[in-house]
Amino acid sequence: MVNLLSHQTNSTAQVGNDPFRVRYICCVTQSTFKIVAAILAFCACTAFLGFDAFEVDGSSKPGFPKSLRADSLGLNLNINEHFMASGNCDGCHGYDETGHASVDANGQDISPVTTWRATMMANSGRDPFFRAKMSHEAQVNPSHATQLQDKCTSCHAPLGRYSYHMDGAGHYTLADLENDPFGQDGVSCMGCHKQLPDHSGSNHSGELYYDTLMREYGPYDKPWQAPMQDFVLVTPFKGEHVTRSGFCAGCHTLITESVDLHGQSTGTSFVEQATYHEWLNSVYNDEQNGITCQGCHVPRVTEPVVVSANYLSLSPRTPYGKHELVGGNTFMLKLMKANREALDIRANEAHFDSTIERTMRNLQQHSVQMQLQSTSLTADTAFFDLQLKNLTGHKFPSGYPSRRAFVEFVVVNTSGDTVFHSGVMNADQSIQGEDATYEPHYNIINSQSQAQIYEMVMGDVNLDPTTVLERAYVPLKDNRLVPRGFSTSHAVYDTTLIAGLALSDPDFNFDGFEGSGTDQVHYHVPVSGISDTLNVYAKLYYLAAPKKWMQEMFDHSTSQIDAFKQMFLQADHSPVLVASDSIIGLGITSSILNTQSKRISVYPNPSSGFVNFTLPNGAQPATVRIYSANGKVMSETVSNGKNVLLPASSGTYYIQVTTNSGTFVSKVVRLGR
Repeated sequence: MVNLLSHQTNSTAQVGNDPFRVRYICCVTQSTFKIVAAILAFCACTAFLGFDAFEVDGSSKPGFPKSLRADSLGLNLNINEHFMASGNCDGCHGYDETGHASVDANGQDISPVTTWRATMMANSGRDPFFRAKMSHEAQVNPSHATQLQDKCTSCHAPLGRYSYHMDGAGHYTLADLENDPFGQDGVSCMGCHKQLPDHSGSNHSGELYYDTLMREYGPYDKPWQAPMQDFVLVTPFKGEHVTRSGFCAGCHTLITESVDLHGQSTGTSFVEQATYHEWLNSVYNDEQNGITCQGCHVPRVTEPVVVSANYLSLSPRTPYGKHELVGGNTFMLKLMKANREALDIRANEAHFDSTIERTMRNLQQHSVQMQLQSTSLTADTAFFDLQLKNLTGHKFPSGYPSRRAFVEFVVVNTSGDTVFHSGVMNADQSIQGEDATYEPHYNIINSQSQAQIYEMVMGDVNLDPTTVLERAYVPLKDNRLVPRGFSTSHAVYDTTLIAGLALSDPDFNFDGFEGSGTDQVHYHVPVSGISDTLNVYAKLYYLAAPKKWMQEMFDHSTSQIDAFKQMFLQADHSPVLVASDSIIGLGITSSILNTQSKRISVYPNPSSGFVNFTLPNGAQPATVRIYSANGKVMSETVSNGKNVLLPASSGTYYIQVTTNSGTFVSKVVRLGR
């Protein structure tokens, strides 16, 4: 009925010659006899309550009635001496058909299992890109294959990998994962909630410390222990560490040991990912006024929520953390949604659609803010400043080094003809004019062959770009937008380096002070001989898995690479629009006194709000536009009246009134409130 692995005594061990020096805890203090006794009691209890046995993968297991446990997609219900898979939590912490538990004030299901099951974390063990990349690394360096796979699975398949280690079974490999329901459960409930507070925030690279008793930790005081003890053999405790950013450190900073092109150790390490350390080097790392990882990725609702189904007497708890766990990887979410049957993913289309929508909202509303300004105009050049501000608590992009963002900057005339275009993406996702190796960081862009691409480029021992993770020796470029408060003098800067030309850019992370979390790109656009009005558009796009980054892996062949390649080639490779800004009608302010625009009088001027304008006899206003001093359209109205409300912010504005007898323009000053 239940898969019980062999009992181990208390010990702490290190894998022999593992170049990653993986430490783990393989201590188990419960005896097999006690576990068996508890499970027999559990079975008796379920029989007494009328809970039936059911079939999962051909074996009969005790559990909750079908309406309360995993749905028809069959969440994993396996149990071993160390962990229980996610299906065992679904009965109380999944969708409540009665609408009593895990719902918000509007009755919306916000249960942990429902919001988790279509996330990247839920499917980290089934992620086809992860499996393909792990097989690629093993094929490139076969002598390190078992150590590499053991390292990767420590975060992508923690329940399976740590069960192996706790039982002294040695390295956990891709072959083990593909046949292990615990590994395939991804980062499920116990993958996080069974972690001890010890070392929280100081561990990294998959070094996780699990409670050796059947205990879990949550955010609430005095949890009611009896139901979990009786039905899933687990005792819940309050653990302050689950609400702190250090809880995420073990898997969200990854430092690997570098090897040369022959697979020999260089004796150095490389920081492949450092999302947690990036947060440490930010203004958000503040116990009083900061924002934790959970503050964004497990967003809280303040209204009281009943945290468990099946118990009407439970008092609601607050605040309640929604296990949305989204980042920015809509590409892989869509790919897995399209291939969920082939990947045996236990989430349906609706689950994925909801997760994709939340991920898109996170990308477009909480990632980067852009502001475009026209600074000056000469006879031959138009000058623009584009400022990008990182709104996240880490670099953008962050995490896996394939991710990149790029700026598309376009200037067109009123006829729609292109005057200037930087950052054009080709069909193969390369950027027009992009250097064959990698595009440098820019402070000034004055050619259409130049483009601003925010990315981390790994270099091998020969300082050539590489996408083989174990060969990464130095960062050749890292101009990813840093978070607000980021400092090159911070204690963790050595793990969060700025690399390449961004390091000497006076406008990178500097806007009067270090730590602005911004970058300002200066565009110098040739306009000699152009007398037309210009429209200017700036857009920031994001790519989680660019085709260019995949090529080195796709040159190899394994069953995992071949399977992922087929899915990848059939996927939608459109970049995600993250932020944008524009200036429409540039040239109005610079030609305010030319003969094509007649002057009109406005009053009062200066004004604290509304202004009136006087037109020649017979002239009837059709369109009224208000421009900022740098040529940006602030408002446009169709009116038969002769007054208009200025924008709320104080400053200089231009009013353009188009009438049946011509266009009239006047300058006006808006006073502060």
